[in-house]
Amino acid sequence: MTPFVPRPRQREVLSYTGGRMGVAAVPGSGKTVTLSALAAQLVLSGILADDQEVLIVTLVNSAVDNFAARVAGFIRQRGLLPHLGYRVRTLHGLAHDIVRERPGLVGLSDDFQIVDERESDEILQDAVEAWLRAHPRSIEAFLAPDLAGKPGALHAHWAELMLETTRSFIRQAKDLQLTPSELRERLYPFPELDEDVGAAAPFTEEAHPFLLAEMCCAIYADYQRSLNYRGAVDFDDLVRLALLALQLDQAYLERLRYRWPFILEDEAQDSSRLQEQLLRLLVGPEGNWVRVGDPNQAIYETFTTASPYFLRGFLEERGVVRRELPNSGRSTQSIIDLANFLIDWTRQEHPVEAVRDALRPPHIEPAPPGDPQPNPPDAPERVYIVNRRFTPQEEVQAVVDSLCRWLPEHQDSTVAVLTPRNQRGFDVVEELKRRGLEYVELLRSTISTRQTAQALGDIVRYLADPTSPGKLAAVYRAWRRHEVEDPEKRAHLNAAVQLLQRCRRGEDFLWPWAERDWLESTEFPSGRLRERLLEFRALVRRWQEAALLPVDQLLLTLAQDLFREPAELALAYKLAALLRRASESHPQWRLPELAHELETIARNERRFLGLSAEDTGFDPDKYRGKIVVATVHKAKGLEWDRVYLMSVNNYDFPSALPGDRFIAEKWFVRDGLNLEAEALAQLEALRTGGAYEEGVATQRARLGYVAERLRLLYVGITRARKELIITWNSGRHGDLRPALPFIALRTFWEQREGGNEV
Repeated sequence: MTPFVPRPRQREVLSYTGGRMGVAAVPGSGKTVTLSALAAQLVLSGILADDQEVLIVTLVNSAVDNFAARVAGFIRQRGLLPHLGYRVRTLHGLAHDIVRERPGLVGLSDDFQIVDERESDEILQDAVEAWLRAHPRSIEAFLAPDLAGKPGALHAHWAELMLETTRSFIRQAKDLQLTPSELRERLYPFPELDEDVGAAAPFTEEAHPFLLAEMCCAIYADYQRSLNYRGAVDFDDLVRLALLALQLDQAYLERLRYRWPFILEDEAQDSSRLQEQLLRLLVGPEGNWVRVGDPNQAIYETFTTASPYFLRGFLEERGVVRRELPNSGRSTQSIIDLANFLIDWTRQEHPVEAVRDALRPPHIEPAPPGDPQPNPPDAPERVYIVNRRFTPQEEVQAVVDSLCRWLPEHQDSTVAVLTPRNQRGFDVVEELKRRGLEYVELLRSTISTRQTAQALGDIVRYLADPTSPGKLAAVYRAWRRHEVEDPEKRAHLNAAVQLLQRCRRGEDFLWPWAERDWLESTEFPSGRLRERLLEFRALVRRWQEAALLPVDQLLLTLAQDLFREPAELALAYKLAALLRRASESHPQWRLPELAHELETIARNERRFLGLSAEDTGFDPDKYRGKIVVATVHKAKGLEWDRVYLMSVNNYDFPSALPGDRFIAEKWFVRDGLNLEAEALAQLEALRTGGAYEEGVATQRARLGYVAERLRLLYVGITRARKELIITWNSGRHGDLRPALPFIALRTFWEQREGGNEV
């Protein structure tokens, strides 16, 4: 590990010994290494008792391993044993620890399950579809006048919008700790919508001023009943229930406060109201709490209940010591100047005054002289803000043309194409495929932790019970799991599974006598299937022999036969380490118990321990000479030598000016209403007893979205180390314009350097 030489402003943070401290850190300022060094310093200081820990809380699972490794490295440098005196958790992982220790406090059984986002969405979708079938005319209250006679043709659009709206409503209700029954009581003065209302009379806001809230509350209740039926909770429940557990048991709370006398929080700009309440309760009135983050990089408000205003409020609280980490060695001076200009222009010149606080100081400052990680040499000629009007396809082609010219001479450099939405990324990927260029896709996750853990778990379960034909068939399905996506291959997969399920004596297949070989006595629909089963037999024999190995070695043996993708193999190594620790903690466990532990992970209960698909971490330096395609959201926390920032138009980056359109305002909804925002406004009115006025929330949501998109643009710019290219397109209908901040950046750059053509 390279010795850490703190900068002067980092030393200010490291002078912390107790109390409350807030740290505003710019992109590339080394906040992770600084916070890790502070954690190690507290562990090594001798102020902790043997049964106390420094608790480090972070946002994403990939950061868990990063922090744990860095803290361990600092402790090793002092010649001491690592992994003692500190604990690293995501916020949801912490909540899981709290609830899992005392599930009965919050009405859960010891074996409660946690559904992941995919399963949660499936349950919610079923609830939405059931409600819409019972209320077929529900769309009529919100339909644009010119579409009044066509509600049936819009069912799919309406179902999708209701899914999005209720998802946001439920998430916010849980953040506010409001159950369906509590909401129902607040809605009591208004009539509950009967199942036949939709068939008998149209819905109207006049008849029910909280109509959206009523609809969402009914779906929320159905969704929660489905979770209860499964004995399950979702991720939003975890934080709510952890807070409830601590509120109900003061002795448990005091025990945790003693266990974690110091709490260090990373990425605090992405905390929600409920998450902040949980940490405040754990810290207590006299506790020690360090919160580090960058409100200028808060880009998840649209998708979560997070808000940068919680961290901003903390930084201004009485008794909180404020520190800043303004120095960054990541980018050239020109790129730093561009990012700082965006802050100043937003604060001073944005035509919509209500969004001028979207970005705030501190400004980014270069690394001080003599810093061991200096900024790259400045190269203003490598910053391009392309003013050409592209169609969407022309923009993709122009970017790929530029890559074709640049890549051959820069095989040792990193490069990324960043888009505001997944679909634009897919368009770029298609063009890269067509040109035969190597790329890495960092868009939606393509590998599932659940599938990785499930495949390993199916085999371990079989090895614990090798006489079960059903479990043998499950092993075959795990081995050929990728064939599920192909209809033709799926038919062969199902045929093999059905055959194996009929093999009553597994040894007749795996270890046959000459006169009793199940495989030879069975008729197959194809010769290929017989060949596949022969290959499978050889594998299972190998796995049975490996069952005598320690569990971590067994899993690694299985992984080498099952997986090819680096992310899957990395996850298998993590799973092996986790099961080795479980085996050491429970020496009486055998394969059945260890298989159950893998099943727990497969149900995604351990997702927040650093085991999800994207939580293996992504290191751009491992992909030199290849093109990384990512959304700007996925790129947060990463950096590349050269960055293309696409689609900076007034649709993907609106400014709340006349003519701007907003993605949340659907074309078929009357009066340009944002139904998600309106539903949340009705929820807030029900919570506080305040008034609700239709349309106000839509206008407020526009401003919030504009502010978030300014921060997203800032994040995109600050991903670049040496070279930056920004482009825009005119949209599918040719009516979009360059985003207002794009024009401001272009004007600033032309006045300073003159235009560069890429």
